[in-house]
Amino acid sequence: MKWLFLVVALLLAGCVSAGPAGESLDAIARDYVKLQLAIGEKEEGYIDAYYGPPEWQAEAKTKAATLPDLAARAGVLTIRLRSLADARLEPMELRRRDFLIAQLKAASTRLRMIQGEKLAFADEAEGLFGVRPELKPLSAYDPILARIERLVPGAGRLADRAEAFAERFSIPRGRLEPVMRAAIAECRRRTLDHIAMPADERFTLEFVTGKSWGGYNWYKGNATSLIQVNTDLPVRIGRAVDLGCHEGYPGHHVYNALLEQKLAKGRGWVEFTLYPLYSPQSFIAEGSANYGIELAFPGHQQLAFETSNLYPIAGLPTAGAAEYLELGRAVQALAGARFTIAADYLDRRIDRAKAVELTRKYQLVSAARAEKAVAFIDQYRSYVINYGLGLDYVRTYVESFGEAPERRWQAMESLLSGPTLPSDLVVP
Repeated sequence: MKWLFLVVALLLAGCVSAGPAGESLDAIARDYVKLQLAIGEKEEGYIDAYYGPPEWQAEAKTKAATLPDLAARAGVLTIRLRSLADARLEPMELRRRDFLIAQLKAASTRLRMIQGEKLAFADEAEGLFGVRPELKPLSAYDPILARIERLVPGAGRLADRAEAFAERFSIPRGRLEPVMRAAIAECRRRTLDHIAMPADERFTLEFVTGKSWGGYNWYKGNATSLIQVNTDLPVRIGRAVDLGCHEGYPGHHVYNALLEQKLAKGRGWVEFTLYPLYSPQSFIAEGSANYGIELAFPGHQQLAFETSNLYPIAGLPTAGAAEYLELGRAVQALAGARFTIAADYLDRRIDRAKAVELTRKYQLVSAARAEKAVAFIDQYRSYVINYGLGLDYVRTYVESFGEAPERRWQAMESLLSGPTLPSDLVVP
């Protein structure tokens, strides 16, 4: 609670303002954006996207602020938000207020980390993303490994067998771009059948190297994204649809474009011109992007599309395609093991070599891919919960609306278009 004492001291000294009487959410939101931009000057990569007033960003670059000052500003903004009477706010404004409070809790947590405070993995994840992960012992995933053994029988360690089988489905480097473009085009077509997007929405596709991640969406504003695919390691055919949905449609590109259209422009909510990476917003973004794969390609539709369209473009034989997709989906059940490994590694119960070894065993990947996975943990830490746990939350929420595809797409669009928090996805 040190920040609270600092807030009080700064308020008494007149260094920060508690806000005018009868202030609006709009005024607080402007101060929120300026605070987040200032934090972004303290940590590279903290701001994932910004397309608000350029003069605010310029101000953040030139106006010096200490980390304790920024923490105090976050505390003041939280007090100002909590002081707004419920009776003054409409239902959507109540959601807006709750969203800002949650984002500020994440900002305060990140500031503690930037200043050197060490948080336990679960505490960090809850502070940044609004969800406390359940960390099961790795032995809980051994029955899943036993089931996967039957998919890739043979001698030697399971990870090596699974990797050797999957390697047969690597896209030749010279054919990667046409495969990716075909996959994204189909993801886009299926999404636009259900979700109306801005008429001028578009993306640029790039291939990069030297990254800890496999794909990334850099949202630029005005319904425009840069989608990057990392080619440090061979890209397998199943990743084409995964990345097309996750980074594009109905994933990150759609999510950001709808927030811009419906909230930033439609309602003038300036906080949605900015996306801080370490926040509950990422739990929604990653979870919805992963569920978007299942939503766009339910049942056997992914296999049918891949074998009839992508395999010929890649020049790959379709023999074993069904088994390869089944293996990939079975491995998804091991997602929680990644959290446990990350927690043990970041909380220093195991060293890096052990984290790589356990990643090989419980994610069924090669040494090179395990190194990449641990490098991601080094860089993004508890962010890893957003993929598997976020997927679970979004799937449960969307599918609670029934089995009809259109109902699920409507639920997905509503989720992507509002100030949605992880707590909003909890189904009674």
